[in-house]
Amino acid sequence: MRGRDEDSGEFLGPSRSQQRREALDVLALAQRLVALDAGRLAKLPLPDALMAQVQETQRIGSHIARKRQMAFLAKQMRREDDETLDLLRDALDAGGEAARQETAMLHRVEAWRERLLADGDQALAELLDAFPQADRQRIRQLARRAGEESDKGKPPRSYRELYRELRGLLDTADD
Repeated sequence: MRGRDEDSGEFLGPSRSQQRREALDVLALAQRLVALDAGRLAKLPLPDALMAQVQETQRIGSHIARKRQMAFLAKQMRREDDETLDLLRDALDAGGEAARQETAMLHRVEAWRERLLADGDQALAELLDAFPQADRQRIRQLARRAGEESDKGKPPRSYRELYRELRGLLDTADD
């Protein structure tokens, strides 16, 4: 009999039900990937071949064609090793390590930005002590403009630029 050990009579591989559950799990993972925006998708540890398939699936608008492409994407994903799929699940998991690190980074950047806006030069001096490679003039200028925008009720353009500058600074420091 196929799929059984001849000596003991036990099944050699997983049952069909188990295979189906695993396939549906990978399909759900594929659906989560397709639902992501391009920026979040680029941050995931996704192989290039799968990235192209995910982008192709996102491009398709017809319901039936998209469903067929989704099944094909899941089939391609099942060919990947379990480690790759586990890394993807962890990166997508809200409670995963990658998400926790991202949230911690967000809070550190927000704290520095708020300190720069509240304390001014004192916070800037502390930032430069912690990160000597920082551009003093650019950060001071952005913090000053962000404060002015806030006071005048203007759109927070410099506020966002200051965030991006600090994020880049903390990212390079972590590497």
